[in-house]
Amino acid sequence: MERSIPARLIQTGKSRKLPLLPRAAVAGLTSLNPDFEWSFFDDEGVEEFMRREFSQHREIFAGFPFRIQRYDFFRYLAVYRLGGFYFDLDVFLASPLADLQAHRCVFPFEELTLNKFLRRQHGIDWEIGNYAFAAAPGHPFLEAVIENCVRAQRDPGWVKPMMQGIPALFRSEFHVLNTTGPGLLTRTLAENPQLHDSVSVLFPDDVCNEENWHCFGDYGVHLMEGSWRDRGGFLHRRLAALWENWTRKSLMRESVARGGKRTFGVQPVTSVVFS
Repeated sequence: MERSIPARLIQTGKSRKLPLLPRAAVAGLTSLNPDFEWSFFDDEGVEEFMRREFSQHREIFAGFPFRIQRYDFFRYLAVYRLGGFYFDLDVFLASPLADLQAHRCVFPFEELTLNKFLRRQHGIDWEIGNYAFAAAPGHPFLEAVIENCVRAQRDPGWVKPMMQGIPALFRSEFHVLNTTGPGLLTRTLAENPQLHDSVSVLFPDDVCNEENWHCFGDYGVHLMEGSWRDRGGFLHRRLAALWENWTRKSLMRESVARGGKRTFGVQPVTSVVFS
């Protein structure tokens, strides 16, 4: 495995004919990193990549019930095989990426988690995001993530602990997050301590300040367009917002008590105070 991240930008979308906002995001990304190769995969390109590079996973890929899960799975496979930086089409950069290339694997802090399994079982009150990340080709953390995406499809019982306390009305969205999204990423990180030294997490100075959430460190920001989310009806959206706000307010008190700094130590919450 290479020990540094190559100068490659990887993005994906349904078509190469992009709306204005994604075009602006791509323009900023490529202009700030003019020496980087830009690789864009539309739906046809994704299918070809799967046939050529990961034929063993085509059945799993086709079997995901939600389209976003296929996009999630593909981004891990693409960066694992090619190496480089992946960015969603609603991420805007403010700084070049060259100084991150010396790392082997980089993920952003996403937000403080609502997931009780991560908090109670692993002592983690935060999640890492998959809207932007980078790795050297063949990085073992991405290999573990890919294996867990496959496992989550084949073994629903493995996913079940991550769904604890989530009302049935909102389970489809959290199912995605916990089978191919940030929940699965963070669980994989927690359960593979031998990989911690090779993964860099871009923590902000204060994880309890919500203005620091959904940023790729000091390099960029994720606009959280969330086009994949099930909007549902007004009542569904209202109930989901009420539940999430109530749950987050309750758990925020626990996180504030730990302070705003986070180090990359993963231990049971009952025996550690994060500094």
